[in-house]
Amino acid sequence: MLRHFPHVNSFSPHKKRDYFIATFTFFCVAVCLVSDANGSLAKQYVLGACGWVFLICLLHGENKEVRMQVIIAILFATVGEHFASPFMGGYTYRFHNVPFYVPPGHGMVYLTAVALARSGLFLRHARAIATLVVIVCGLWSLWGISYAAQGDSVGALLFCVFLGYLFKGRSPMVYLAAFFITTWLELIGTEVGTWKWAAIDPVLGLPQGNPPSGVAAWYCLVDAVAIGGAAPLLKKIQQTKDKWERKNAYQGIENK
Repeated sequence: MLRHFPHVNSFSPHKKRDYFIATFTFFCVAVCLVSDANGSLAKQYVLGACGWVFLICLLHGENKEVRMQVIIAILFATVGEHFASPFMGGYTYRFHNVPFYVPPGHGMVYLTAVALARSGLFLRHARAIATLVVIVCGLWSLWGISYAAQGDSVGALLFCVFLGYLFKGRSPMVYLAAFFITTWLELIGTEVGTWKWAAIDPVLGLPQGNPPSGVAAWYCLVDAVAIGGAAPLLKKIQQTKDKWERKNAYQGIENK
């Protein structure tokens, strides 16, 4: 199963930018969620404004494909948030809304997964990290269906989905890295009460944890859509741009 991950590679460079993006996002996530735990709606708007500024700054220096991936991740995740939370009630934020900081937050989380996936640390130790993640998440899921007071059948199902992404997905390194940042934000957000997962999943009717043990699978879906959609969309944009340039050039010749 681990053949999808690179062998130990001591030649993978450590780039300060990748570690800065990851460290900064982990820090911002903790500060934002703890700050919002007892904050007002106005504070959510301030946190959101800061999030957009931070995201734009972090994207400076990234190539156009990564930037497009981030845009797609934000759009897809934001639609998903409104469907899963206010509409379906799978989890609920304190004000029964989708906080203003959530869209840029998804962008920063996705960018962090990309940065960690290409970092020297992950490339050098990918198989060891993957083994650790599978063991930790597996034990978490086992605890959820065996000993947790609330029960977490949904988490166990999501864990299986996560394994599918990890070992069959097109970008396993990104999914592997996503586990760390998404688990971090879910544990903090639910612990401080920024949001709460429903005890019974509204679609499956099964008990789920707060958060579900395999919750990273939902974020992997966002990552997969972003990765798969960026290249075709950029190609379409370039084709449209080329078409307009040819049309303008042809019109210029005719005008002469």
